[in-house]
Formats: sequence, structure tokens, C-alpha cells
Amino acid sequence: MKRRDGLISKAREISRLLEDGVTDSGQIAVYLRQLLRGNRAVSSRASGAAVVQAGGPPVLLIHGYLANRGSVHLLEERLTARGHVVMTYPLGPLNLQDIRESAGFIQRKVVSLMEQTGVDKVDIVAHSMGGLVALDYVKRLGGAAVVRKLLLLGTPIQGTWSAALALFTAPLGRASLQLLPGSSFLRDLVQTPVPPGPDVVAIAAERDWLAPPKTTVLPGAQRFTVATGHAGLLVDEEIANLVSRLLAPGETRTSEAK
Repeated sequence: MKRRDGLISKAREISRLLEDGVTDSGQIAVYLRQLLRGNRAVSSRASGAAVVQAGGPPVLLIHGYLANRGSVHLLEERLTARGHVVMTYPLGPLNLQDIRESAGFIQRKVVSLMEQTGVDKVDIVAHSMGGLVALDYVKRLGGAAVVRKLLLLGTPIQGTWSAALALFTAPLGRASLQLLPGSSFLRDLVQTPVPPGPDVVAIAAERDWLAPPKTTVLPGAQRFTVATGHAGLLVDEEIANLVSRLLAPGETRTSEAK
């Protein structure tokens, strides 16, 4: 009886893994189709009136490493449909440049946005390495004074060895080296505390082999672990629902959620 129960349990586990594999493969395919949009993806540009109607600050989406604006297009559409004013900016053809330089670019864009619209706060939702860009902006470049909420989706705060697979891109930009665990950039970033101000949320994906949950831990951040993969963080509609809820004014903080 015990052996039969064990076999049934094992069969169910294998079935679940196969189902997860099919789901993740489908999400990767959707992600790649979005990626092919490139940096030509049209953004829902903010106006002063639109920001007021949205009931909250404009939301800046920051895409990840070896990606472009197209990679966040589906999430942008879904957040826009839920009443958020959403913007994206291209970080080069494939986001390879020095993360600090990208953070400086984001700083300039936020200043320009605030001058054009009159808003005094923004929200940031950042995927993968885009979260490191956002953290550097918040920690080093004064972003803490203007960022209300910072949501990190699958951000490898402790680094990722998967970047070693793309070290051939290092001559084109420093990001590949900065992403490796133990890099001087990551040491400086982790050792610098998040200044008071932003409400920081780290969302990890259970089946993320590019940024496993243990690499996404950020002291002091609210934390969620969700049943998806790295690509699913951008294309899974349930994640869009979660992000939208977390961006809502007055969202209650919890220390850990699944």
C-alpha cells in the first residue's frame, strides 16, 4: 500500500512538472514574440490629465538584460487596461551597457517626466536586471525622494551565473560582468541600504532558473513568491493582476506572501 501510494505521488509530481514545463515553454514563446517588437513598441505616454485620471503616479516599466521595450509590452498593455499610466524607455538595443549608466538615463527621464506633467512621484516596475538599474537609481541617484513604489520582478540582487553565458557581449557593455555573483557593482549595491521613502517589493518566480528565488532576496523588502518562470513574470496575466494590486494606493504591506 505504501509503495503504491508512493508511486501515485511520484506520478502526480512528474505530471505537475510536465504541465509546468509546457506552461513555461508557452510563456517563453509569448515573451519571444513580444521581444521581436523591439524598441518600436508604443508607450502610453503620460499627460497631466491622464495621471490624475489614473488615480496614482505614472508607472515606469524597466526591461531586463538582453531585452528591449517589446519584452514588457504585454505587461504594459495589461496595466494600462487596469487604469495605470505606463511608460517604457529603450535602454539600448539589448540593454548591455553599464548598469550605472542606465540608472543615470532613468534619472534624467524621470526628471523630464516630472517637469512635463507636474507629478511629484512615480512608481517603478522593473524586470530582471532592470531591477538593478532601478535600485541603483533609488540608492545612489536620489530616486528614493520621488519613487513611491518599486516592484522588482525576478531581479537577481545576489547576481546570476547565467550572465556567464553571454560574456561574449562584455566588449559591447559592462552589464554581463556586473551581473555575475560577487561583482564589485553588486557588492556596492547590496551594501548600500535603501533610503527611506519607497515601498519596495521583490517578486520571485518559483521556476526561475535565471534568477532563482534565493538570489532575489532584498533585506527590508516586501516579498512574494509566485508559481511561474522568468518569462512568466512579464506575460502571465495573474502576475499583471498582482502588480496592479500592489500599485494600488494604500496597499497593506506584509512580510511574505505566496
